[in-house]
Amino acid sequence: MSVTRRSLVFAAGTAALGATVGTAAEAAVGRGDKAGAQHARSWRPVRTLNGWALPHTLKDGVKEFHLVAEEVEHEFAPGCRARCWGYNGSTPGPTLEAVEGDRVRIFVTNKLPEPTSIHWHGIMLPSGMDGVSGLSQPGIGPGETFAYEFTLRQHGTHMYHPHADELVQLGVGMMGLFIIHPAAGESEPIDRDFAFIMHNWALHPGTFRPDPSIMLDFDLWTFNSKVFPAIEPLVVRAGERVRVRIGNVSMYNHPIHLHGHQFDVTGGDGGRWPRERWRREVTEVIGVGQMRDLEFVAVAGDWALHCHMSHHTMNAMGHGIPNVLGARIRDSDAGLEALLPGMMNMGANGMSEHQEHVETMNLAGPANTLPMMRGTGPYGALEMGGMFTVVKARSGLGSGDFRDPGWYQAPHRTVAWMVSEDPDFGNPIRADKPT
Repeated sequence: MSVTRRSLVFAAGTAALGATVGTAAEAAVGRGDKAGAQHARSWRPVRTLNGWALPHTLKDGVKEFHLVAEEVEHEFAPGCRARCWGYNGSTPGPTLEAVEGDRVRIFVTNKLPEPTSIHWHGIMLPSGMDGVSGLSQPGIGPGETFAYEFTLRQHGTHMYHPHADELVQLGVGMMGLFIIHPAAGESEPIDRDFAFIMHNWALHPGTFRPDPSIMLDFDLWTFNSKVFPAIEPLVVRAGERVRVRIGNVSMYNHPIHLHGHQFDVTGGDGGRWPRERWRREVTEVIGVGQMRDLEFVAVAGDWALHCHMSHHTMNAMGHGIPNVLGARIRDSDAGLEALLPGMMNMGANGMSEHQEHVETMNLAGPANTLPMMRGTGPYGALEMGGMFTVVKARSGLGSGDFRDPGWYQAPHRTVAWMVSEDPDFGNPIRADKPT
């Protein structure tokens, strides 16, 4: 008997129907309905940075979501757009939120030019719902819609992404968050709950479509497919307990560092850990494919939150450029200008001048390509990009108020100040001149 695509799809549908019948008694208990209704007020919706949550409909006690895999036009930051792949018009796709014990049914429509699937990363479910094309299901062909249905038997921070042509489909933006809230509520309540996914992209200068074939030399590093200064700040009230849920679908591990606080690492894919397993950190390395939850009590101020790999807090970078630090490159400016109008040498004194030249001298770069460093704070250029944002903690914010409060007004005498413009000021102790 020959195996055709139609017979495979029919077999998968029959198996899914059998799985549904096999769990009818479980569904009849009403956990998908009662659990969600009973605990609807015991958890706070997650705020997805620069993103959104997908609404669901409730049918016979089952929460139904509908995802559409499709090409999307995405803006990484003003001045840089690309044709990516995502879900429901965005990358990352919309966040799915549900409650432990819910039964969910997720329709996936494929509007891509090739087959796809969705893997529910870290979620315990029947093998046939795991979303690995060819292994646990047939691929979802162009124009087809498949249904995934399972009961959520855990809580925690999870994600979804394709398990079909992963190098391409992940590389051009197909990912999303799946947050499962605990049915019993939080043992220690959370006041504000944020979430984002880290990713890397190769958008070559002057191009408009990410290159999925790149393995190392990425030039855009993103939180929820945005680079600084386009990444939304985390606006919180001083004294609130804040949770930041972070996933990593990139090809690098990322040491995430929060200024001004010691946070607790409290969970991840496996849910919120028992308190005795929490550990206090200021930097947490989040590995490829991992999820981590960081919790802290907010202290008033503007505090940087970023990857501590310095090249991950920069935008479009050239790779393999000669080192000109300390060189007399200005001597060649006139000759280069004649050959390349608009050319300006930089880097002999460091790269701080890059942002100044771009922003004050209107130095143009390649089309659709961001400067390496951007952003202006209350005291001047921030010289950042990529995986960088700001936790803005203020007293007196209303509950659920996420509006940007502007820059922090530091109390008198709490900002570092200049005491001299003389480079020979004072009598500092030096390694080459021991006392």
